[in-house]
Amino acid sequence: MAALNIKKGSSSHSAYDLRDFHSEAVQSHTLAVIVDNEAGVLARVIGLFSGRGYNIDSLTVAEVDHKGHRSRITVVTRGTVAVVEQIKAQLGRIVPVHEVLDLTLAGQAVERELALIKVVGTGDKRIEALRLAEIFRANVVDSTLESFVFELTGPPDKIDAFADLMRPLGLLDVARTGVAALSRGM
Repeated sequence: MAALNIKKGSSSHSAYDLRDFHSEAVQSHTLAVIVDNEAGVLARVIGLFSGRGYNIDSLTVAEVDHKGHRSRITVVTRGTVAVVEQIKAQLGRIVPVHEVLDLTLAGQAVERELALIKVVGTGDKRIEALRLAEIFRANVVDSTLESFVFELTGPPDKIDAFADLMRPLGLLDVARTGVAALSRGM
């Protein structure tokens, strides 16, 4: 049988065009997981991620319903659409999980993070650090003659930008809480 003389991608009916290349893009997703507040639940959720090789970019946990003993786990993870769907399905099968919300797909979400950033410097670097802190609306929560500790809240990219600007000015240490997020509207 003779080979077909068709160039790759030359026709809209070509088998090479059937794959949707955009579906393979790795995207960041913010997931809110409502769980029973009991011992071992967080370990089971984290075990799901580590056991399957999924990465966690950010993780926050807090009790949100004291009477119902429910906690909210906010996880920021990355993956293709298929991988994120698989993560959500597997989270939903864990017994103490009541709800799994993909805030990224639900529309716009409000995402905030708290960071404490220690900067060491004197002279002009100290003055520049204070000037930049004012622009970013960072509060000075501790000060010595050689250093500042700034408190900054905002989206993760704002905190990244502030930390990047502080590096040449004497960035010494950063502590971040992780993303807390809620969907907008009803």
